[in-house]
Amino acid sequence: MHTLPQRLPLVALLVIAAFSISCVTSSHAAAQYVITEHGAVGDGATVNTKAIQAAIDACAAAGGGVIVVPPGTFVTGALYFKPGVNLELEKEAVLKSTTTMADFPPLYTSWEGIERYWTSAFLNFVGMTDVVVSGEGTIDGSGLAWSGGGARRGPVARGGAGAGAPAVRPAPLLAPKPTSLPKVADVYPMPLPTTATLNFAPDPAHLPPINAAGIPLPGGAGRVSPPRAVVFQDCTNVRVSGVHLKNQARWGFVFIYCRKVVAENLNVRIDAYIPSSDGIDVCSSQDVRITGCDIACTDDDISIKAGKDADGLRVNRPSENITISDCTFGSGGGVAMGSEVSGSIRHVLVERCTFTGSGSAARIKSQPSRGGVIEDIVYRDIHVTDVNRAFSFELEWRMVPPLAPPAKVLTVVRNVRLINFSGTAQAGGVIQGLNGSPILGLKIENCKLTAQRGLVLSNVEDPDLSGLQLKVTEGEPIVRKDAAASVQGASQSGAPAK
Repeated sequence: MHTLPQRLPLVALLVIAAFSISCVTSSHAAAQYVITEHGAVGDGATVNTKAIQAAIDACAAAGGGVIVVPPGTFVTGALYFKPGVNLELEKEAVLKSTTTMADFPPLYTSWEGIERYWTSAFLNFVGMTDVVVSGEGTIDGSGLAWSGGGARRGPVARGGAGAGAPAVRPAPLLAPKPTSLPKVADVYPMPLPTTATLNFAPDPAHLPPINAAGIPLPGGAGRVSPPRAVVFQDCTNVRVSGVHLKNQARWGFVFIYCRKVVAENLNVRIDAYIPSSDGIDVCSSQDVRITGCDIACTDDDISIKAGKDADGLRVNRPSENITISDCTFGSGGGVAMGSEVSGSIRHVLVERCTFTGSGSAARIKSQPSRGGVIEDIVYRDIHVTDVNRAFSFELEWRMVPPLAPPAKVLTVVRNVRLINFSGTAQAGGVIQGLNGSPILGLKIENCKLTAQRGLVLSNVEDPDLSGLQLKVTEGEPIVRKDAAASVQGASQSGAPAK
């Protein structure tokens, strides 16, 4: 087992968390419900939503068991799993999403850090305990057939063309704000919807412009998007293992308000550009272990989130005690904290991972409107090959109008350690705090990188760069935009390559 110096309290927390959740779920002998025995047809054309949902309902009514998808391609709309019902995809089995929006009715969830009605996921697990999704089969989100897919890039291959900078999403289409917002009681029936159970929108054609807490929603009533692939919401003791995910229409594996999660040996691939195609999203969840995964997409490979702006500050649920280990990343934005950070992100360890052709490796992003604290973050034993940026910390990320007003307390980033990085990058990257809230306690240890361009720092208070050896072919290895601030060990940070 790798160890860190005792001065880092994160390690004890994460070791305990890793052991405590390593056996949170297991596959005991359970009744099996093979979907073909309930009328499903795996011909790649028949829509099987009713047949598969009937199998799920029958399984739940009988006390639980396992829904088994045998070899074949089974087309279906949204599926809603129930307590006691697990999912197994056998080798050469494919669950393939339809591309009809009516098959994915809006339900009350959290989308991009704000609670609201939004498109159902392809596979929905809400309010469940002891959930297992396993097997060697494939979940196909049909993402290239939804609006926006495939337009921007050719096929995505590890380290191939188009695998450099992360995709820049277009600004959302925002409806004009109403002159006066309705009262909650005027638009929500009683009892108010919550995220803990399945709550479908009473009128999918007319979504309210405020959420159940009365907070205005971006874009007013908004426009729903294509579905996320697999969402676990308000679940405890979750294990997802061995599954292949292909062409997710939006985010891939998503954990919202979950506790005790293991995601292991997952494979995520997309065939061409798909907007918001994150591989794994951890949203306001605790005690999470992600290990042995292989991800290549055109957005963040893994993103840790914790609510956005006013609603995220209201909910105030952190993401914490998270380990990401022994993973392989290709195209995509790397492993990111944010940008939804309002409820805080803490105690995260990313270790023994490789990045090839990724937009970045270590990434932190926020906006002045977010607030929240990002602390005790460690990336260690990281190898990069031709990534766009080794480090990308941007606290004014994607400042596209219209913008929410700054939070009363700006995002705080502190105690970030970058340990044992090696390899090549197009640039050392950017580490940029906020005016009025500089990054605190940044330390780089034993990092040896070669890049075309250097590392740009601004609004970073007393960083310790003594462990950075950065060789560059263009310009200076370290560029300080706020030159008055001191840098420990800056003279040892490397020199241009000869």
